[in-house]
Amino acid sequence: MDAVPALDEPLKKVLGPATAKVMAEHLGLHTVGDLLHHYPRRYEERGQLTHLADLPMDEHVTVVAQVADARLHTFASSRAPRGKGQRLEVTITDGSGRLQLVFFGAGVHKPHKELLPGTRAMFSGKVSVFNRRLQLAHPAYELLCGDVEETVETWAGALIPIYPATAKLESWKIGKALQTVLPSAQEAADPLPESLREGRGLVPLPEALLKIHRPHTKADVEDARARLKWDEAFVLQVALARRRYADAQLPAVPRRPRPDGILAAFDDRLPFTLTEGQRKVSEEIFADLATDHPMHRLLQGEVGSGKTLVALRAMLAVVDAGGQAAMLAPTEVLAQQHHRSVTEMMGELAQGGMLGGAENATKVVLLTGSMGAAARRHALLDLATGEAGLVIGTHALIEDKVQFHDLGLVVVDEQHRFGVEQRDALRGKGKQPPHLLVMTATPIPRTVAMTVFGDLETSVLDQLPAGRSPIASHVVPAADKPHFLARAWERVREEVEKGHQAYVVCPRIGDEEDGGKGKKKTPEDEAEKRPPLAVLDIAEQLARGRLAGLRVEVLHGRMQPDDKDAVMRRFAAGEADVLVATTVIEVGVNVPNATVMVIMDADRFGVSQLHQLRGRVGRGSAPGLCLLVSEMPEASAARQRLNAVASTLDGFELSRIDLEQRREGDVLGQAQSGTRSSLRMLAVIDDEEVIAEAREEATRIVAADPDLERLPALRTALDALLDEEREQYLEKG
Repeated sequence: MDAVPALDEPLKKVLGPATAKVMAEHLGLHTVGDLLHHYPRRYEERGQLTHLADLPMDEHVTVVAQVADARLHTFASSRAPRGKGQRLEVTITDGSGRLQLVFFGAGVHKPHKELLPGTRAMFSGKVSVFNRRLQLAHPAYELLCGDVEETVETWAGALIPIYPATAKLESWKIGKALQTVLPSAQEAADPLPESLREGRGLVPLPEALLKIHRPHTKADVEDARARLKWDEAFVLQVALARRRYADAQLPAVPRRPRPDGILAAFDDRLPFTLTEGQRKVSEEIFADLATDHPMHRLLQGEVGSGKTLVALRAMLAVVDAGGQAAMLAPTEVLAQQHHRSVTEMMGELAQGGMLGGAENATKVVLLTGSMGAAARRHALLDLATGEAGLVIGTHALIEDKVQFHDLGLVVVDEQHRFGVEQRDALRGKGKQPPHLLVMTATPIPRTVAMTVFGDLETSVLDQLPAGRSPIASHVVPAADKPHFLARAWERVREEVEKGHQAYVVCPRIGDEEDGGKGKKKTPEDEAEKRPPLAVLDIAEQLARGRLAGLRVEVLHGRMQPDDKDAVMRRFAAGEADVLVATTVIEVGVNVPNATVMVIMDADRFGVSQLHQLRGRVGRGSAPGLCLLVSEMPEASAARQRLNAVASTLDGFELSRIDLEQRREGDVLGQAQSGTRSSLRMLAVIDDEEVIAEAREEATRIVAADPDLERLPALRTALDALLDEEREQYLEKG
């Protein structure tokens, strides 16, 4: 039987079963290689050797001295009322002065046995004063024997690595375990091709691992970090480059619009001209659709930049070419909204097979989970026969019963709401892989797009259509300045009196059973000692109080789909003045007459979510107003987050702020926001240059050697990164 490579050796064989069990359960570390890649979070400096006569206050010092005296005292305290408390006082001397060390509680046992009078040791800790005498409380220490000079120098000058630890396993125990496995670092296979490593002046991997865990200088740490960041960026970009390469080998039916087809007819009936950005992005998409391998494109655009129109033109191009196009929306409200706006924009072009339909019209069907049996049967038949060129729906589109005549394009709206499996299931419904267009209104910094969506080509719409109005945003500090909140409701009234409409958004519905008892409370809940404000409560309070006499309606996710649709229709038609809603209105809802939005408990929402919500107003010619109501104190992080949202309408800037606060999740993991990241050293926001360069190198290497036959160590690193779950994630990307 072959020997297990050193880095694949299970930790239980090297460290013993008890330590290995804690490392596996609490830190996700199973092999020697896993532990070597568990990097220090930061480094402590023990400080240069200090004479006892020259001790500085409040600084971390290291001294070499001899124990002159050690005494154990017992005392009574609140924790040990019967006089069972223990304190060990040790006096040390180095010839220049004397210093007292003190240890308490359970911490006295080990030093009581080891620090006997006459013992020489190094002591490290922070200098403080007690009873007008200098002391070190609970210092770290190392007994000296053998070659004292060498030990003193290496110990005192060293940088002490501080590791991400758990209550069950302290940092110094992890450090000790690393000491045991560090020799194996010499056998680490280097995934970076030699030419790349030398060209960029990066140290070899074994050296980087030694320097990150046992640095002699800060320069060692910098060398190691620079190298390990490159590993993470490069291996990840190779995975994505291989994905892009494999996609480019798949067959797809080219779809080109006809010069006299439905797309041309649609363009002729548009009451406005496309923005420069819409034209440019449409050309990128049409060029992809015309190729014989599947398009994989991410369309990201600012809230209200007209992504739906660009997607609809792509869908009509596919219908022109004899295919069908499907749009997948995350919620029924949004699917109905898209269906309504698409049929309105298309007019008689959406009336295929009907009286009054245009000559080259098609059918546009809606498919959602809550449709009646007859309507559903009808829709399924239109899809199977090809009568319906366009279908808009929710997850219901993915079910086994749904058959397409010839699916040519899948448009996924609000990518972050869908699991990979769902996109994959829909793509599997084409006879050949369909083209894929993913849309998101959550602007994504370029580096995140290169990592999270690195297998997609990216198009950006950052120009708002003409006639869109600016949105003013303000934080309303309800606790500090209640009169600001009263003024907010006055502003809502003023807008309604001008003939406009308003949204009021709350974090909760309010009909939850047991009022949320037994739920885990967030720190904010604890801080405020109250649950988040609820739609049903606020709607009732407003209708009776501040907004009495206005037509107040309610919309939330637990309503029956027909009721939701009816409320949205009434609001869109101007038959309601104020819509009190949860975040079901977050994406895609388009009522140009709504000019003001009040977000209650705004601190309970994420930065990107607030930006999305705000994008529901200012969609017409009148200016928009967004009021962020919060009871959090001015100095809190939550308020700073709200101030950031109020200060800019630039979604890309806000997404950077959002990401810096949340940190990256596992960029390959399905949630894209897990606690443990596959990136330990690389920061997606800060390391933009490394990621961009790694992407170029990866693309070049994969084009020359798609199976990485000439780079076995890189293949091994890739296999380690792409465990089964992540492999599937990329497969389905």
